[in-house]
Formats: sequence, structure tokens, C-alpha cells
Amino acid sequence: MTKITIYTDGAASGNPGPGGFGTVLLSGQHRKELSGGFRRTTNNRMELLAVIAGLEALKQIPCEVTVYSDSQYVVKAVEESWVFSWEKKGFAKKKNPDLWRRFLEIYRKHVVKFVWVKGHSNIPENERCDKLAVAASQLSNLPPDVFFEQSETDDDLLFD
Repeated sequence: MTKITIYTDGAASGNPGPGGFGTVLLSGQHRKELSGGFRRTTNNRMELLAVIAGLEALKQIPCEVTVYSDSQYVVKAVEESWVFSWEKKGFAKKKNPDLWRRFLEIYRKHVVKFVWVKGHSNIPENERCDKLAVAASQLSNLPPDVFFEQSETDDDLLFD
């Protein structure tokens, strides 16, 4: 099985606000960088999307993947099996169900291990992901994060 290392990071300027993700994939001498952003989103959505983008970029299935993330939200949700409990309950009252469903679909095609790393601790690939995420969040004409913006609108309709 091909071994892949993925570093990820997410960023949002304001929470919610403009946001971006950065992902670095490594395998042997191969390297790929991914990034993207949205006009209004959250840091946690971008942290999770960075992982999803990395896993979805893999051409071989299955791969043995180690994901390095500074997001306790993402790492603990998987490593402590919270997300599987959330899934059994239909993600009731949980944030980001659209992304968690997308994550689980691709996650189950690989053998994935998560490692939490402290953010901004001079880990070169994590720092690179941070730069990619911040740069993506600052692009002009960012697209909408449709699910997030719609859920905000739905929440606003509940109360006068």
C-alpha cells in the first residue's frame, strides 16, 4: 500500500469570515500543494476541508495515510471516534455535517491515522499549510461556502 503523508491547516479572518485551507501531500519524492478559500466560513470548516482535499486528491485507493493537523477539532473527532457517534445520530445538532459526511466517504477508502501537531511550532510543512490557507483566504472574489451561508440564513429565520 502506498504511504502518504498529508499536512493540513485552515484559516479564517473573523470566525466566521473569509477563510482558506492549505494542504501538502508527500510521498517519496512526490509533493503536491492544494489550497482554496471561501468568502464567509469558519476556521473549523477550513481545517476539515484541508483534510478532505488531501484525501480526495489521492489517485490510488487504498493508501496508508498519516495526516498531521493542528486542529484538535478534527483530530479528536476521528481519533476519539466522536464523528462515528455523530454519524449514527445523523449529525443531529452537530456543526459541519456536510463536510463530515464528505470526509467519512473518502476516509473509509484509505487507512488513515491522525497526528495532532502544535500550530506555529516551526514544523516546516505545517507552516507552509498555514501560509497557503491564509493566502487563499485573502484572494479576491472568493466563492460562497454555500452550505455554511445557507445554514446561517436558516438560523436567522428562526427568530425575529
